[in-house]
Amino acid sequence: MIKCVSNKKVYLTEDLAETALIGAQIHFEYGSRTGPVGFYRCDDCGYYHLTSKGPTNKKLADMIANGQLKRQKEGDRWLDKLKKK
Repeated sequence: MIKCVSNKKVYLTEDLAETALIGAQIHFEYGSRTGPVGFYRCDDCGYYHLTSKGPTNKKLADMIANGQLKRQKEGDRWLDKLKKK
């Protein structure tokens, strides 16, 4: 497992970081103006970390704008309900 001196979770590629970012937005309930909105390349480890600062990632922004994120969150809630039965 790769570690960073920042103790933040490490994502090896931009694609993995973007997938984790969108997954976090789908699976967790963040309050308004909280939670990750993007990712960046770390100067210390050279890999990627999620961040709640800065501009919203384009793919995430597009998913919010076209309603896809909301639909995926709803689908995730239904899957959780069905698993509990």
